[in-house]
Amino acid sequence: MIYRDFQDLKLSGLGMGAMRLPVVDGDDSKIDTGAVQEMVDYAMEHGINYYDTAWGYHGGQSELVMGNALKKYPRESFYLATKFPGYDLSNMDKVEEIFEKQLEKCQVEYFDFYLFHNVCEMNINDYLDEKHGIYDYLIRQKKNGRIRHLGFSAHGSYDVIRRFLDAYGKDMEFCQLQINYLDWSFQDAKAKVELLKEYHIPVWVMEPLRGGKLASLADEYEQKLKALRPDEEIPAWAFRFLQSLPEVKVVLSGMSNMEQLQANIATYGEERPLSDSEMDTLLKIADSMLEKKTLPCTACHYCVSHCPQGLDIPVLLNLYNEHCFTEGGFIAPMALSSYADDKKPGACIGCRSCEAVCPQQIKISEAMADFAEKLG
Repeated sequence: MIYRDFQDLKLSGLGMGAMRLPVVDGDDSKIDTGAVQEMVDYAMEHGINYYDTAWGYHGGQSELVMGNALKKYPRESFYLATKFPGYDLSNMDKVEEIFEKQLEKCQVEYFDFYLFHNVCEMNINDYLDEKHGIYDYLIRQKKNGRIRHLGFSAHGSYDVIRRFLDAYGKDMEFCQLQINYLDWSFQDAKAKVELLKEYHIPVWVMEPLRGGKLASLADEYEQKLKALRPDEEIPAWAFRFLQSLPEVKVVLSGMSNMEQLQANIATYGEERPLSDSEMDTLLKIADSMLEKKTLPCTACHYCVSHCPQGLDIPVLLNLYNEHCFTEGGFIAPMALSSYADDKKPGACIGCRSCEAVCPQQIKISEAMADFAEKLG
């Protein structure tokens, strides 16, 4: 197992994420506890020492199951992470109640790593609002030793992350981002990593395989990668990409069965970062994948000055691209939840004034109508 230095700790380069645990009869809230115990045992035996769960994973069952699976091991032999569930605004005034319950569910007296969960457009104002007392409470728990390291995860935009860092950056020890070779440009992950470097904050990675989308590729892409590394499995390329980023400390993978766990542990048995030419090939594949499923908006903003509704069309098209490529998901709806109704895709009146000045000749009105329909 590859290990990374973080302060005075050595963390396994591969961490076990507990968002996609094996379940019974396809029911996400019914975790196969026997299978999870076998996976945790195998992970511990093969050097994984970082385990990541959260309040809302598997309908609230993930923390319970992970607590049970890990309790047989000495507390100092593993690092446990969970998060304050700010993705649900109704939780904002319940930080003490939730934190105490999480300790109980996980059967521990402290958390090694604790995160503000999912900093994004929807919740940034509440996370920064002192009346909720979230920041003050978590800082107190850190001083009391019940949180050893405090950080945050983010699915929000660059600007949202900067707002959070401007307020709390001096106390953040790590940040968990969605990073993979597709989102390096698609979700502006590269710029977000550079932003964190300004604050000297190391990076944790979630969604290294983008929910499994990078576990297999079209034949034309697989052939290009096999020509470079005949012995490298396709999912491993996503991990080798992350091994090539010096800012990354821990890569979390939500593994759903023993086969995935074994394969990923084998990948993390050695460092095999990408060469410059391999990196170039991989990123060109990502560009090609995106070109086939996304609109070529360059954010020139010509359209904005011609929109009688005052819509931020480049941002809306970016979210539309995300929603289409992912075939749904939570990111676009989450971001749009912070928008007034008259600034959402459904507010487009189809006048096509924007299209008359679009250098890319994008059929913007059709995209807005489709987006509104997809969002329901």
